[in-house]
Amino acid sequence: MLPRIESIKQIRQKIGITQKKLANLTGVSTSMINQIESGRSQPSYDTAKKIFENLSKLEGESSSHTAGDFCSENIIKLKPSNTLHDAIKKMHELSISQIPVFDNSKIVGVISEDGIVKHLADLGEAELKKAKLADTMDSIPPIVDWDTPANVLVPLIRYSKCILISKKSKIVGIITASDTLKMME
Repeated sequence: MLPRIESIKQIRQKIGITQKKLANLTGVSTSMINQIESGRSQPSYDTAKKIFENLSKLEGESSSHTAGDFCSENIIKLKPSNTLHDAIKKMHELSISQIPVFDNSKIVGVISEDGIVKHLADLGEAELKKAKLADTMDSIPPIVDWDTPANVLVPLIRYSKCILISKKSKIVGIITASDTLKMME
């Protein structure tokens, strides 16, 4: 999930670059950047992604911390065949609020306290505990590279319960909301 399009101008000005420089880095015209910032044009997802990647890179140059600095490399995992009872038990046991769901080494979703509470309204408590994670998990959380600048993580964690960290296309870590608090120290 990308930050709000309306934030492009604010981020660009904070970094101190011109529309022309952002346009050159992104591969679009200066006029297009102007139209996007003024709300006269909506960029395609790919264009918006390129814009935010370039802004993040420039913004990150002033910060040396990366996602790898804040992630936990000890990822607690469950399988789609596990039950919600298994997830609840593991969450209580480890005092965590979300657990990624993997099918072998492939991420397929995440189960969270919020998601369990939502399903509680649909199913009875007895049925809920027997339900398989494959039927109740939320979608795959965002996945960022180990070297992603730390300042990119805060907007992501606002929209997701966790962020997974990859290195060479393999999931190697997890960042939760509480991990982002470490950035404040």
